[in-house]
Amino acid sequence: MSAGDVSGMRQIKFVDTTIRDGQASLWAMNMRTSHMLPAMPHLDAAGFDSMEFIATGSRLKKFVRHLKENPWDWINKGAEVATRTPLRWHGPIDGPSMSGQVPPEVGELLIAKAAERGIRYTRTGNNWNDFSSMGFQLDRFARLGMTPVVNLMYSVSPRHTDEYFVTKAKQVAMLRPFRLCFKDVGGLLTPERARELLPKVMRAAGDIPWEFHGHCTNGLGPLNAIEAVRAGMEYVHTAVPPLANANSQPSVYSLARNLRELGYDAAVDEEVLRPATAHFEFIAKRERFQIGAPYEYDERLYRHQVPGGMISNLRYQLRQAGAADRLDEVLEETARVRAEFGYPIMVTPLSQIVGSQAAINVIVGERYGQVTDRAIDYALGRHGGDEALDAMDPDVRDRILDRPRARELAIERPPPPTLAELRQRYGHGVSDEDLILMAIVGDDAIDVVGRANDVRTQVATDRPLVQLIRELAERDHHRFVSIRRDGFSLTMRKGVSHGTHP
Repeated sequence: MSAGDVSGMRQIKFVDTTIRDGQASLWAMNMRTSHMLPAMPHLDAAGFDSMEFIATGSRLKKFVRHLKENPWDWINKGAEVATRTPLRWHGPIDGPSMSGQVPPEVGELLIAKAAERGIRYTRTGNNWNDFSSMGFQLDRFARLGMTPVVNLMYSVSPRHTDEYFVTKAKQVAMLRPFRLCFKDVGGLLTPERARELLPKVMRAAGDIPWEFHGHCTNGLGPLNAIEAVRAGMEYVHTAVPPLANANSQPSVYSLARNLRELGYDAAVDEEVLRPATAHFEFIAKRERFQIGAPYEYDERLYRHQVPGGMISNLRYQLRQAGAADRLDEVLEETARVRAEFGYPIMVTPLSQIVGSQAAINVIVGERYGQVTDRAIDYALGRHGGDEALDAMDPDVRDRILDRPRARELAIERPPPPTLAELRQRYGHGVSDEDLILMAIVGDDAIDVVGRANDVRTQVATDRPLVQLIRELAERDHHRFVSIRRDGFSLTMRKGVSHGTHP
């Protein structure tokens, strides 16, 4: 069924997360530009309200340090293909949430360059739902050419009561953003809780439209999305299989089908998306990436609240330390550390700070006998300011800070470099795009700067040999091709004019 108005039905629109949160949740951000491009025309044609396209900070570093690619290839070529559907940036302009202290001028230049390429929407927020200075950030986005959607992030703890969320909804609504997004980053929401809480926060925010972004970590994401629609939310975030379900968002196919069964107009054309699914399934099998499938419900999630994708990292850390059999202990300790840290919402980078410290506590055998630099920064108020410090257990905070390393880190850091200083450092002939990468990623970016537009063609079929033969037959710059492998032999000769030899 294709998108469009259906008389008498409330229309629900879809925000696609496949190539942003979907691949971050399931493929550890290992999707390459050449993986994305063949699917983009199908994603673009399906009638999505918008597509989440790329995130700042850690995603840019992943491109450079691990994939050895220039992220401007992703940005430039993806934006060229997406001619129908608005693209979204994801994340703040600068600060710790950008995966490092990004200079404000660099963050602004990055957003401005993205806006120049037609990426005109962003979804942003604060890890503590602290909206006291959010107005300044929204003004900056608007000045740079981007329209922001603001997250209200959900969590479960003694702090996160109905009154807490209603108060936060009122505060963020005063900023009059384009839209609000109820974000269940940990997959902790239940249908019963959604029916109780969502109408309250929506009433508190007045007439501002709402989106719903929920993960399927505990198998409840599709049901929660339906409850969000029943509560009156008009926009739901989904992903295209195989990058749906598991730790990702609900499948657009199943959610659209179920909403129609319930009498809603689901404004998306699923048939247009089938080739994208086939392409990503081929990539997943070839690269041995995870194929998303629904998870079973696990009550333990509500105690430790470790995001699903992070559990694999904890397993790796424990194996390296010779403690592979102690994961359950670490998860229990994570719940204790989170409580002592004041119940931060388990979202990047806070979940990593809490989980890593819990692992160290278990491995060392003494709680807070050793602490990470990021735990020290947390205790210094650099990951949440006064709200984090007020919520943190004062005895734990004192214990973390009572060590020489904490006194070293407490020294006031120098201000970040200005754009003028960065240009002096890297040379005035460096492009804005390369300057941004070097400022955010560091010297590692030297290997990829100046190499934009270097994207290998990606075979987009489950029959790659057939496609290869077809493409070779259509090209004119060769006359003889021989392929030999594992008992297989193929020879192709093109006709030649009299007097020449192959």
